[in-house]
Amino acid sequence: MSTLNLTLLTDLYELTMMQGYFKNQKQDIAVFDAFYRSNPCKGGYAISAGLEQVIDYIENLHFSQEDISYLRSLGIFEEDFLEYLSDFHFSGDIYAIPEGSVMFPQEPMLKVIAPVMEAQLIETAVLNIINHQSLIATKAARVCHAAQGDGVMEFGLRRAQGPDSGTYGARAAVIGGCKGTSNVLAGQLFQVPVLGTHAHSWIMSFPDEYTAFKHYADLYPHACILLVDTYDTLKSGIPNAIRVFQEMKDAGIHSSYYGVRLDSGDLAYLSKKVRKMLDDAGFPDAVIAASNDLDEYLIESLKAQGSTITSWGVGTNLITAKDNPSFGGVYKLTAIQDDNGEFIPKIKLSENIEKVTNPGNKTFYRIYDKETGKIRADLICLADETFDESIDLKLFDPNAPWKKTTLAGGSYTMQEMLIPVIKNGKTIYHSPSVMEIREHCTREKDTLWEETKRFANPQEIYVDLSQKLYDLKTSLLNEMHN
Repeated sequence: MSTLNLTLLTDLYELTMMQGYFKNQKQDIAVFDAFYRSNPCKGGYAISAGLEQVIDYIENLHFSQEDISYLRSLGIFEEDFLEYLSDFHFSGDIYAIPEGSVMFPQEPMLKVIAPVMEAQLIETAVLNIINHQSLIATKAARVCHAAQGDGVMEFGLRRAQGPDSGTYGARAAVIGGCKGTSNVLAGQLFQVPVLGTHAHSWIMSFPDEYTAFKHYADLYPHACILLVDTYDTLKSGIPNAIRVFQEMKDAGIHSSYYGVRLDSGDLAYLSKKVRKMLDDAGFPDAVIAASNDLDEYLIESLKAQGSTITSWGVGTNLITAKDNPSFGGVYKLTAIQDDNGEFIPKIKLSENIEKVTNPGNKTFYRIYDKETGKIRADLICLADETFDESIDLKLFDPNAPWKKTTLAGGSYTMQEMLIPVIKNGKTIYHSPSVMEIREHCTREKDTLWEETKRFANPQEIYVDLSQKLYDLKTSLLNEMHN
């Protein structure tokens, strides 16, 4: 995966359009926005992820001789265009939201300013990378919110849709809040904690359950989590685990992390019974971990039922985002630069109001309540607009402009969210480590209101347009209708 040339990771029509631009000598500088239209899982927010892999992709973008030979074999590309591709490199600019940031529908999570041929080529790969990782990071953030501070481990590699999905999905899950992953390759590549216990097969390979537990505890006394449901959780598994824990204590072994894992049955009922048995035996600090098709809804329900589980292993439903398997990010042209260097705004119409694009070369600002630090709204505006936080700020819903609010000057702060990562084809941004991104994501989630993080009918954060951008959009719509 780390050495594969991804240049041909694109849809064919990107290349056929490129050839059309080339033949028509279209060297226009274009602006494209990557954004999404609705939050995953009917939630109130999303988490950005995948930027480091986008940067890697752009840095290594080139057509090898094998690529050129393959394209020639298709019989649809002319030699002068193939010759152009043989010396291709990306020369444009890319702006993006830092990984781990909270984001909302319609705002640009990534902006490309480049010759139209170059900007067109990278569309598919950019969306592929960002859509997948942002989806898994968002799902992980929801699962971790349901866990209410308990540790969440990503356990989904064997159920992921292939090695890339399992490995980069694990990266995104840690960004979203998981404390580690079972995926050893992800641990190596991204320097994130790797975690795990043992399988039922370990227990079954020994003459009896106690012997299996004893050998495991001898090997890993300071990371001793015993899987107790192979035969009978309450009559066999827990008594045998307690016996091993007592032998460790008698031998003077003071384990820093030990306990049991439940992988089947009524987790709420069993966990309460297990907690009492462990406490009565003198092991109140023993961890109770759980797995078995968990997701944010089941964890929330188990919490409400008084479950005593404090560590969660989440696999299939996290790594596949099972209830919402596609993020839905899109990539749309919003402006073309004219001969005078001015960006001429472009707009896409649709019968569906959410598919009408926001025109122009844009950025957006996050507006925070000065007293609480929570997000009040996001404001999409033209890239050359500036704002004064000491002045009253009027906001209105772009789809229902009669809905307005005014933030008093001095009561709010603003932060521009798009940062430059590539200029003139050269990377100018250093990606933080995954664990640093995870810390940033934690701070970002703290800026959300609790009402926005709830799973049922979350309160949306409003994404508004500046007056200047709204007027521009309105004028283009009127012009096209006339």
